[in-house]
Amino acid sequence: MGKIISLLFLLILVGLGVGAYFFTRHMTPPEVVLSPDRPATGSKREFTVTVKGVGVGVKSIKVSVLQAQKETTIVQKSLDPAPVEAVEKFNIEQAGLREGQFDLIVVATDKSIYNFGAGNTTRITKTMTLDNRAPVINVLSQAHNIKQGGACAVVYQVNKDVERSGVAVGDYFFPGYKLDSGNYVCLFAFPWNMDISKFQPKLIAKDDAGNERSITFRYQAKPTKFKHDTLNVGDDFLQAKMPQFEAMYPNIKDPAQLYVTVNKDLRKENVARLFEFAKKTSPKMLWEGPFLRLPNAAPRAGFGDGRTYMYKNIVIDEETHLGVDLASLENAKIPAANNGTVVFTGFFGIYGNAVILDHGWGLQSIYSHMSQIDVKVGDEVKKGDILGNTGSTGLAAGDHLHFGMILDGVEIQPIEWWDQHWIKDNITSKFQ
Repeated sequence: MGKIISLLFLLILVGLGVGAYFFTRHMTPPEVVLSPDRPATGSKREFTVTVKGVGVGVKSIKVSVLQAQKETTIVQKSLDPAPVEAVEKFNIEQAGLREGQFDLIVVATDKSIYNFGAGNTTRITKTMTLDNRAPVINVLSQAHNIKQGGACAVVYQVNKDVERSGVAVGDYFFPGYKLDSGNYVCLFAFPWNMDISKFQPKLIAKDDAGNERSITFRYQAKPTKFKHDTLNVGDDFLQAKMPQFEAMYPNIKDPAQLYVTVNKDLRKENVARLFEFAKKTSPKMLWEGPFLRLPNAAPRAGFGDGRTYMYKNIVIDEETHLGVDLASLENAKIPAANNGTVVFTGFFGIYGNAVILDHGWGLQSIYSHMSQIDVKVGDEVKKGDILGNTGSTGLAAGDHLHFGMILDGVEIQPIEWWDQHWIKDNITSKFQ
């Protein structure tokens, strides 16, 4: 008898617990998130409101604006069937608001049985300022001479605070950085593979309210005629190099096929990662003066060199060499080309063992095919500090340093950065 009573008591407790859970769940109001959540906005900025029901569906969403005691509805939506999550996008362009302060109000109700079936309601109010005035950009620097594959700097003023500014070149964007003077500087590139007719840089500034302005500025662009080489891929090379990549592509058994996959597909993956490293750049200029070249080294290949790869007299691939190959003594010490912070070390696909330094303002340098690495991510190095030793890792045919310069993920001509006069004329004289 006692066991039966205990069992009944346990069942009652479980029932009460389950009931309490569902009751509590029905009492919990929906979660509401407004994005972007900014103190200022323009009329055309798109907002997204996301509503999540807690255990029940979302029944309705209302968005309105209130200014001078006049409320105007922007979104009024009833949802049937009621989803667990609802997303609405809107702007306030048709609300007829004056510039100045207003309230943005979001009201969301769920399908809960709570409150006699009326459901739970969440109401959020955001006080904002309406600003429809786009930033005004004034270019301060004069000469903007740039070669295909190279870089340049532009200095400019903006008449208000901005959330981003910089130079757009086709699909690429090169951010600008604020100087101590209050002006902005932007390093931008003429991508090596962009036709000169498509190179049309524009300065863009977008303020905190989402207003954006784009202007052109004067520049002089020159095309570059790049070299082209034919390289033979031999079986000895394949036997020596392909074991590094077998674990990445276990289903490819033929060394020549593996080489093509590495040279083409892995190369693309490596290049794409350069844009990720660019996000780790410093907003301050870390470098100073010309960049160092590997001492006592002979050039073996140049930036932008086109390459046709042959295997047994058959063309197997076409790629472009985006760096400068420098050959010195075997296992030569590699100095940091300039002051910077280490943002990557390790095996980096076609580049082999590599180090990437960030020099600020989107400018980075890469040191590839190393036999030994003596720095780690986060290290701050000075110009001339030893990063490691040259080697032949990756797709290197022999011991050398593949040195590259990168601007916001775009590989650019390194030899410009070895030239003190070029740096002064095209970069530093514009803001110093």
